[in-house]
Amino acid sequence: MAIDTSDFTNGMAFYMDGEIYQILEFQHVKPGKGGAFVRTRLKKVKTGNVFEKTFRSGEKFDPCFLEKRPFQFLFRTGGELTLMDLDTYEQVSVPEGEIGESAKFLKEELEVQALTADGEVLGYECPNFVELLISEAEPGVRGNSASGGVMKGATVETGASVQVPMHIEVGDVVKIDTRNGAYIERVSKG
Repeated sequence: MAIDTSDFTNGMAFYMDGEIYQILEFQHVKPGKGGAFVRTRLKKVKTGNVFEKTFRSGEKFDPCFLEKRPFQFLFRTGGELTLMDLDTYEQVSVPEGEIGESAKFLKEELEVQALTADGEVLGYECPNFVELLISEAEPGVRGNSASGGVMKGATVETGASVQVPMHIEVGDVVKIDTRNGAYIERVSKG
């Protein structure tokens, strides 16, 4: 059962050129002149690469049904992460690069989702936001206020470096966006 561009929805996955792609955003466009088309932002599921692609209206694709399976992050050994399947309790070692940049924000016992299709693990999704303890921080300069917009370097409990506002100190717990490493807010004061 093939799908065409009129069936597109955000989050849908399909096969194209032997690879699996997921639709992040789409927009149907019907210009005054010429044929209709669909503008999309796609993510290649295996690599995580995001790009834009335009399709002619009515193009057909084979659908792909992605399943998410819960895994728990146990520990890090060198460049390997050990994850446990929460359904079977089986442990697997995954190279840190396979999870991507967000792997540096993983702390023990956090849940990670494995994206699978046809029984094969295609990739992993970390939680979008994590709360981490500040283990090191540059000293704040007197006179810089919380609303000043001035940032300083800090290190969180996982060893990742982040930029935080001047009022953040060692011992504070902060919320971090794992997709881009951005500071969101202070959760509790140390």
